[in-house]
Amino acid sequence: MIKQLLLATTNPGKVTEYKVLLGHLPIDLVSLKEAGITMAVEEDGKTFEENSIKKAAVYHGLSGLPTLADDGGLEIDHLGGEPGVMSRRWPGYEASDEELIKMALDKLNGVPREKRGAKLKVSIALIFPEDNNIYTAEGEKRGFIGTEPVNFQEGYPFRCLFYIPELGKYYSELTLEEEAMLAHRKEAIDKIMPILKEKLM
Repeated sequence: MIKQLLLATTNPGKVTEYKVLLGHLPIDLVSLKEAGITMAVEEDGKTFEENSIKKAAVYHGLSGLPTLADDGGLEIDHLGGEPGVMSRRWPGYEASDEELIKMALDKLNGVPREKRGAKLKVSIALIFPEDNNIYTAEGEKRGFIGTEPVNFQEGYPFRCLFYIPELGKYYSELTLEEEAMLAHRKEAIDKIMPILKEKLM
């Protein structure tokens, strides 16, 4: 019997990304929508890891399935790591993609490229039935914040601003294959892959 893994996200783009990253495993990846789960979890942790653990625990409790959750965002050097865990709620409320893009560009207006360094970070948490452990891993990708959005992707406001020097392109311009090889989420998945294989294969 093929084992299931619940992907604790309502973001279709993130589901697609995980299917690329985990598609080689003989497991059935189930989204919250497919599991019939509509409840939202308040992301009130002080770190990405706290939020990912909370989401994994809540959705595992609701589904009874092995559950993978993540939380991540953008940290801009010039702004002392902002927006960080507030990446979605940077203005103090749940902002639209367009509002977040404008806010980042406004805050960096006039700042030279060499001071526009930033990193995309992600924390992944895994919980399995009948296992008291919570498994976590983190990944990050460094780059620069551009001066205007390029190839905007709905649901990922900062990717169209995030320039990756070694590739000479914006994160939003990566192919699925490039993303699967180079993304910060890939780094975190690689770290946690031995646990996934041990528990689900």
